Amino acid sequence: MTPDENVLDEVEVREAERVAALDLGSNSFHLVVARIVAGSVQIVHRVKQKVRLADGLVDGKLTAEAIQRGVDTLKVIAESLKGFETHSVRIVATHTLRKARNAHVFLYQARQVIPYPIEIISGTEEARLIYSGVAHTSHSEGRRLVVDIGGGSTEFVIGEGFEPKLLRSLQMGCVSYTRRFFANGELTEYNFSKAITAAQQALEMIDNRYRSLGWQACVGTSGTIKSIIALCQESPDKESPVTLKQLKQLRRDCLAAKTIDALNFEGLSEDRRPVFAGGLAILIAIFKSLHIDSMEFSQAALREGVLYQMSESLEHNDIRTRTIQSLAVRYDVDTQQANLVHATALALFDACASEWQITDLALRSMLAWAALIHEVGLQINSRGVQRHGAYIMQNVDMPGFNQEEQLLLATLVRFQRKKIRVDDIPEFGLFSARQVQQLIVLMRLAVLLNIKRQEGFLPDVDFGCQGDALSVQFPPNWLDDKPIFSADLEQETQHLKTLDFDLHYA
Repeated sequence: MTPDENVLDEVEVREAERVAALDLGSNSFHLVVARIVAGSVQIVHRVKQKVRLADGLVDGKLTAEAIQRGVDTLKVIAESLKGFETHSVRIVATHTLRKARNAHVFLYQARQVIPYPIEIISGTEEARLIYSGVAHTSHSEGRRLVVDIGGGSTEFVIGEGFEPKLLRSLQMGCVSYTRRFFANGELTEYNFSKAITAAQQALEMIDNRYRSLGWQACVGTSGTIKSIIALCQESPDKESPVTLKQLKQLRRDCLAAKTIDALNFEGLSEDRRPVFAGGLAILIAIFKSLHIDSMEFSQAALREGVLYQMSESLEHNDIRTRTIQSLAVRYDVDTQQANLVHATALALFDACASEWQITDLALRSMLAWAALIHEVGLQINSRGVQRHGAYIMQNVDMPGFNQEEQLLLATLVRFQRKKIRVDDIPEFGLFSARQVQQLIVLMRLAVLLNIKRQEGFLPDVDFGCQGDALSVQFPPNWLDDKPIFSADLEQETQHLKTLDFDLHYA
């Protein structure tokens, strides 16, 4: 009997958030679409497109052909993202775009075909997100080592439960190593030995520390390791861990084929074949250097980690807040002063947001975080605190923040006081030049108004904003007996003119 079409009419419908994560990798672009229901992430759609962006990285720049390949692929993927709100899509780019000196050219062209911001993330942030994807989708007792071989870099994480303990990203990937050691297409003992040795040399930077910490389980992720483990399985329907002995046999099978074109392993896809040798050499080196007994495979990777972070953000359990708290502890931030500046900065933002059209909550959060850690540079020296702070913010690991967000925080810290050199303000892709300047102005005022570092010193003030003019209204006669503070305000009016802002106070 056919069910009545109204049979589900009385079923309770739960609220669901539809989100998408797009990973712009060095080898492939991966899209994952999911529903977030009651804190649970349900993946409903996947798209994978081979791009080999890393193949087009020549002398530190992407070729026009590689950029076009990437943009054309984004046109295809854009069809799957129609109807998504901006806050529901997160696009992250990894090694190749991290290294490309002309990444801005790709980002500009990409923005013409896909209307969502693209974040270039650091290697350690990539590693953290990969671990998050694995941790949220598989259970493991004790510590585990997670390894992800990408097209241009390989990430290593030791973690326990949901918390990563040790994260590193090394510049070796299946595309770059195949191009470097197997460019002639020949699979020889010499080529394999050179590739394995080079990978072990790169691993010298981390092998002792990783072996010392140790792990109880080892997990590999993403396409390269998936293909290798699949070819080592005794039967197609049996999933078992891969061992070094099996990897060495796979290398012998490659040597027997003699050329990349002659690799005809059953189960090796056409798009994986050209970069297979480089990936295998890297994995053999990893097993040798880290003394790995066996490795299992996990389907989850970077994009799943991005999804779970989006889920956390929707539940207001944001990893970025924990990162800021960690920095405050590590650099012994004066939390009382930080909270004073934070409160003033948000009051200023709220007073100007509508007039300046900066109502995006992400901008408010960036200003708030910058206010909380604006004095990290004091750990180095009180002179030039803003420069020291900016250096720290640009170079410290900041889980949860992409490269541009981290640079924006560093910029706000850098220009919190003293003269403003407009030419020294970086260009951004995710934020307009005027937005950055507006946040700098608000940051500077918040710092200046709390210069006395005394709770209760600043009275109730009214903040106003009209066009590019800001006003600060103090209680009547409050400034009369504060000549130094008044002089500071007057000096700041001159500094802000550099950015074409007017400051009025009374």
